[in-house]
Amino acid sequence: MHNLPPAQQNIIDKPWGQEIILTSPSSPYTGKILKINSGHRLSLQAHEEKEETLTLFSGQVTLAIGPDPENLQETQMKPLHGYTIPKNTTHRLVCHEDCIVFEASTPEKGTTKRIEDDYKRSDETQLEREKTHG
Repeated sequence: MHNLPPAQQNIIDKPWGQEIILTSPSSPYTGKILKINSGHRLSLQAHEEKEETLTLFSGQVTLAIGPDPENLQETQMKPLHGYTIPKNTTHRLVCHEDCIVFEASTPEKGTTKRIEDDYKRSDETQLEREKTHG
C-alpha cells in the first residue's frame, strides 16, 4: 500500500480575490486556483523566472499579453483552453464577472515585476513570497 502525501491548500487573500495554492513550496511545479472578483484586475506584470499556463474554468476574463506594456494584445479567454505565458512576458488578467482560473507553472521563484498595480503594491520578491505563502 502506498502512503499518499498530505493534501495541500494554502489560501491567500488578495485585493482582487483569492489565490489557493494546491502544491507544496518544495514541489518542482506550482498549481493554484485564482478566484478573481468581477471588475478587478491583476497587476500588469512579468516574471523573471516563472513560466505559467492559465486556464479559465468559469466567468469572463481578458488576458492582455505582449513583449512590453506598449505592445499588448487582448484576448477573451475561452473556457478550458490553455494560455501559456513565457518568462519575462508582460501580462495581466482583467475580470469582467467573477471568475475562476487555474494556473500551472514552474516554481514561484525570482521576482515578479509589477509594472502597474491598481492596489499600489510593489514588486514581489522571493523573500516576500516566502513570508506570505508560508
